[in-house]
Amino acid sequence: MPEFNSDFAGEITLDVRDSVPDWSPYELTSAPDGAPNILVVLYDDTGLASWSPYGGRISMPTMDRLARGGLTYTQWHTTALCSPTRSTMLTGRNHHVNRAGVIMEGTNGFPGFAGRLPAECATIGQILQQNGYSTFWVGKNHNVPEEDIAPGGNRSMWPLQLGFDRFYGFLGGETNNWYPDLVEDNHFIEAPATPEEGYHLSKDLADQALKMIRNQQASNPSKPWYMWFCPGANHAPHHAPEEYIEKYRGAFDDGYDAYREWVLARMIDKGILPEGTALTPFNPLPEEAANPADHVRPWEELSADERRLFARFAEVFAGFSEYTDAQVGRIIDYLEETGQLDNTLVFYCADNGASGEGSPDGSVNENKFFNGYPDDLAENLTMIDRLGSADTYNHYPTGWAAAFSTPFQMFKRYSQYAGGTCDPMVIHWPAGFRAKGELRHQYHHSVDIVSTVLDVIGIEMPETFRGVAQHPLDGVSMKYSFDAEPDGSTRKSVQYYSMLGTRGIWKDGWKAAAVHAPLSGKGHFEDDVWELYHVAEDRSESNDLAGSHPEKLQELIAAWFQQAEANFALPLDDRSAREILGVARPQAEAPRERYVYYPGTDAVPESVAVNLRGRSYKIVADVVLDEGAQGVIFAHGSRFGGHTLFIKDDRLTYVYNFLGIPPEQTFTSERLTPGPHTVGVDFVREGAGEHGESVGTATLYVDDRAVASGPMRAQVGKFTLCGDGLCVGWDSADPVSRQYGNPFPFTGGKLLGVGIDVSTEQYRDLELEAAAMLSRE
Repeated sequence: MPEFNSDFAGEITLDVRDSVPDWSPYELTSAPDGAPNILVVLYDDTGLASWSPYGGRISMPTMDRLARGGLTYTQWHTTALCSPTRSTMLTGRNHHVNRAGVIMEGTNGFPGFAGRLPAECATIGQILQQNGYSTFWVGKNHNVPEEDIAPGGNRSMWPLQLGFDRFYGFLGGETNNWYPDLVEDNHFIEAPATPEEGYHLSKDLADQALKMIRNQQASNPSKPWYMWFCPGANHAPHHAPEEYIEKYRGAFDDGYDAYREWVLARMIDKGILPEGTALTPFNPLPEEAANPADHVRPWEELSADERRLFARFAEVFAGFSEYTDAQVGRIIDYLEETGQLDNTLVFYCADNGASGEGSPDGSVNENKFFNGYPDDLAENLTMIDRLGSADTYNHYPTGWAAAFSTPFQMFKRYSQYAGGTCDPMVIHWPAGFRAKGELRHQYHHSVDIVSTVLDVIGIEMPETFRGVAQHPLDGVSMKYSFDAEPDGSTRKSVQYYSMLGTRGIWKDGWKAAAVHAPLSGKGHFEDDVWELYHVAEDRSESNDLAGSHPEKLQELIAAWFQQAEANFALPLDDRSAREILGVARPQAEAPRERYVYYPGTDAVPESVAVNLRGRSYKIVADVVLDEGAQGVIFAHGSRFGGHTLFIKDDRLTYVYNFLGIPPEQTFTSERLTPGPHTVGVDFVREGAGEHGESVGTATLYVDDRAVASGPMRAQVGKFTLCGDGLCVGWDSADPVSRQYGNPFPFTGGKLLGVGIDVSTEQYRDLELEAAAMLSRE
C-alpha cells in the first residue's frame, strides 16, 4: 500500500474490524493552555492629544477604564498612514515589506508599493487560525487593492483569504457611518437598518462583534479568539448621534491655538510628557518646502462665523469619538459579564496622527474638496446644526489636526514627525500583568504588535508557511514592558519611517527627520535638509541639534538609507496627486467605450464601474411598463454627489445631484404610457466651469423623442469615496435624490437592462480625480 501519510501509527488490514485507527495525524492543533483571547481596537486618524487618558478634552470612558486597570503607552508609533499601519499590524513586518508603502489607491509597480501582500508575509490571522484560535475582523480593512473591491473582483486579499474566519465591515478607506458600504465575509450587503431606525455604523460593528463572540462561545467556549475591531471613527465623515455631539457644546470655543496650550499642561501633569516639554509651532515647514493644502489658519485671524463653525466641527468629532468608545464599552462589558475579560489581552490604539485632509477651512461635504469645488461659508453655516447627521459629510479644518497632535509638528502623512506617528495605545490584561494604571515610556511601533501577540501566546512565526519561506518578523515584542519599570529602557533599537516623500528614522533615542512635505511634487530629495532631535530628552522634537551634532546626524542618515534598502522603501515618491493617479496599474477589466448593466445585481463600486467623470455620456434603458410602474432605473452615488434615472408619478425623471448643492438638477418627462419604451439621458460636455466642473447640456429621451433639455453641471471627481456604487433597478444606501427614499426598487413592469456609452471624445481632470483617491488615506 502506498504511503499517503507516513505519520500514521495505526494498523491497516483488509477488514476495518481487524485494523487499528490513529487520529493523531489528523487532529487540529489546539491553542496552548491558558492562551488569552486577543482584542485589538484600532481607531483611525487620532492624535495623541485627543483623548482623556492622555489629557485630551474628548471623554473616552471605556478607554479610561482600561487605562486604570492596565498600561498607557506614551511612545507608541505608527507609519503615519492608514493602509501601511494596518499592514504592519496584520503581519508584523514593515509596511514596505508588505508592499504597502502607501494607501491601496496609490500603489505603483515597485516592490515596496505594489499593494498585494507577498506570500512571504503570513498574517496573524493565518498563524492563529492554524494554532487553535477563532479569528474575527470587524470594521475597516483598507488593505484590499482598489480594483479587487468588486462583486466579481479577485478575493485573494480579502480577510477570509488572509486567515480570518469571519469579516463584517468595509473594504475601503472610509465610509458613510449612516449609510455604510458593507461586506459580510466574502459578499456585499446592505445595512440592516436606516438612520431613522437608529442605525449607526459604530453600533452595528459592536453588534456584529458581540454576535461573533457569542456564537463562538456557544459551541467552543474553551477555544480562544482573536478579534481585530476597526471602527470607521475617527476618519471622516464625522458622524454621531446628536446627544453625543451636544455633550461638547461650547467645549472648543476657545479654538485650536488655546487648546494646544491647555492640553500640553494636562499631558505634562499626567506624566504623558516630561516637565519642560515645549510646543512646536503651527506651520513649521519653511514656505519653500510646505504643502499649502496643509496650512493652518491662525485662530485669531478667523471671523466670528468661522470660529463658530470651526468649533462645531470639533464638537462633532469629539461626539463621534466618544460614541464609538461607548460601543467598544459594550464589548468590554460583555466580556466582563461572561468572565472573559480577565484573560483577554486588549490593545486600544489608533493607526496614525490626526487627519489634515479637511483643508484649512473644513467642509460640510468633503467631496467638494476632492472635486476642486470650494466650500461656501454661508452655505456651511446653514448646516451648522446638522453637522454629524446624515445630511452632512463633514471634516474639521487642519487647525484641529495640529491641535489634536500636540505638542508635535504636523499630523497624519508626515512620517518624519511624531505628529504623524505618535499615537494612543492602552494595553489591558488582568491575568497577564500586575501593573494597574501605570504609564510606559518605552519606544515602540505598530510593527511590534504581532510579535507581542505571538510572544504572549507562546508560539512563533514559522520559518515556512504553506511551503513559502517567511520573511522574519521586523517587530520587537512588547511583553517585557508589561511588568517593567515605567521609565525602563526599550528593547527596540531602530525604526525607519517613509511616507509619500517624507522620511525619518529613530535610533537609540535619537531621531533624524528630512524637511519635506508629502504630495508636494518638489522632488530633489538629495537636497533635503535633515533635522536631528534627541527624543529621549526632547519628546516634542522642538530642538534641532543638527548643527551641534553633525556626526550623529550623518550616522542616522546612513542608517535610514540602510533600512530603506533592506525594507524596499525606495524609490521615494512625493509626486502630486495627478501624477500618482496617472500610474498605469494592472486591471482585471480594461476600460471600454460601452457598458451594459442588468437588474438583480449588487451595487458596482465606483472603482470598477463606468467612469463618467469629466465626460460626455449617454445612458439608455429598455423597459416594459405596466400601469403604475415606478422606481429607480439607474442610480450612482449619493445625496453628496451622484445621478439617477427613475420613474415616479408616471413620469421619467433624471436628477444630477451636483455635490449635494441645492437645488437638484432635474429633468422630467410628460406622463408615460404603458408598454415597451427606450428611455435615457444624454449629456454633452461643452467645457469647464469656474472650478473645473463639467458644464454642458443634458437631454432626456423617451423612445426617439427629446422630452426635456437644459444646461447642467457635472462632477469631475468621484461621486462618493465610500461606496454607494452603480445600481440598476434600485438605489443603494444613501439615495441620490431627495425625491424618493432608499431603495425605491423598480416595480410594475420589466427593466431589461441599462447601457452606458462614453465613446464621445472625453475630457478628464486627473488632478481632481486623484484628490478624491488620496482622501482615502
